[in-house]
Amino acid sequence: MRTEQSKGNPVALLPLLVFVLLFIGTGIITGDFTAMPIPVALIIAIIVALCINPKERLNEKVGIITRGAGKENIMLMVLIFLLAGAFSSVAEGMGAVDSTVNLGLALLPSSLLLVGLFIVCCFISISMGTSTGTVVALAPIAVGIADQTEIGLALALATVIGGAMFGDNLSVISDTTIVATQSQEVRMVDKFKTNFFIILPGAIATAVILYFISTGFSTNVSEGLEYDLIKVIPYLAVLVIALLGVNVLTVLTGGTVLAGIIGFIDGSYNFVSFTGAAGEGIAGMMEISIIAILIGGMIGLIEHYGGIDYLIHFITSRIRSRKGAEFGIASLVSATDVSTANNTISIIITGPLARDIADEYGVDRRKSASILDIFAAAFQGLIPYGGQMLAAAGLAAISPVAILPYSIYPFMLLICGIIAILIGFPRKLNA
Repeated sequence: MRTEQSKGNPVALLPLLVFVLLFIGTGIITGDFTAMPIPVALIIAIIVALCINPKERLNEKVGIITRGAGKENIMLMVLIFLLAGAFSSVAEGMGAVDSTVNLGLALLPSSLLLVGLFIVCCFISISMGTSTGTVVALAPIAVGIADQTEIGLALALATVIGGAMFGDNLSVISDTTIVATQSQEVRMVDKFKTNFFIILPGAIATAVILYFISTGFSTNVSEGLEYDLIKVIPYLAVLVIALLGVNVLTVLTGGTVLAGIIGFIDGSYNFVSFTGAAGEGIAGMMEISIIAILIGGMIGLIEHYGGIDYLIHFITSRIRSRKGAEFGIASLVSATDVSTANNTISIIITGPLARDIADEYGVDRRKSASILDIFAAAFQGLIPYGGQMLAAAGLAAISPVAILPYSIYPFMLLICGIIAILIGFPRKLNA
């Protein structure tokens, strides 16, 4: 039977509601989704959270905020953002982005650029095991493709995010996959096989849609495209190192150093200009880093006040059948991801309860592990305040809400998960 859960407190979710209303509501009203700066919306939401329980000492509440903001996964995200900024800026300064984009434009027709970008992102994220790392490494390429073709910037960035979520959902070294399999006590290979056949139709459909969307697009250049293969090496090196399964921090650091060395050799950089470019890139990611820290602090207060417990109790109290249990697990991890803006954390929170629900209602644990990972990844790719969306938007200097309408793969992933539950696929797990 399920472990007894606290009923929680729905009022604790008020800060999240305030943040979403301020951030998205202001954009809808004004027609400009950059009108409300995200850090300002978060600060207001945190102030609202501080007012929820007036009897609790302010110092204790501030302590909860700082502990939530300083969690290991938040600080890791910040490091990735900063290193990504350095790599992106240094690579761009020595011509790596232009050469890589021009090489792609020279080898592929415009109608296949998005499909190729999506497939590359899928493979890289499977190898790196991190969607955020994939986004920050390849978003500059998407920006360059958008600049040189009629493909919209938001569409190109959404393609990168979609491919990143595909790999993150399947990779055997992804933290979400590890947490999902460990919490359900199943083998990694069994979860991979179950997961793969559920989401494969969504990936194929995404590639087909991207092909038809980009059919007829042309490049914005009429002359021969110039590129230097040597300057493409930093991106090729990042891809190869990622395929070897090297830690994303090492990948980004190594890519930055390699781009700098090539820049020294061809005269693009001296020591001062190299460090200056790296510094500019890091500075450009400061706002995103602050946003990640503030979100962590806000979620800390929401969890402390019982907001997450309320979501868990609300969903689990309505489960009546095996299919209902599967939808319950999906709803549980989805709601938690929307509340925490972190797919790994959402699985950590809901995983043990999902295992109990699976055992009570006869759901195969291989499928419950897949459901956890699929729905967490889908919603992580659809919320405009998730780390992946923020990283892409920050590197391209556009609003994450502008990317949202083009999030084809996360939406397909969500549909695949729902269909798999409705038809009982894979059937052998429900025999």
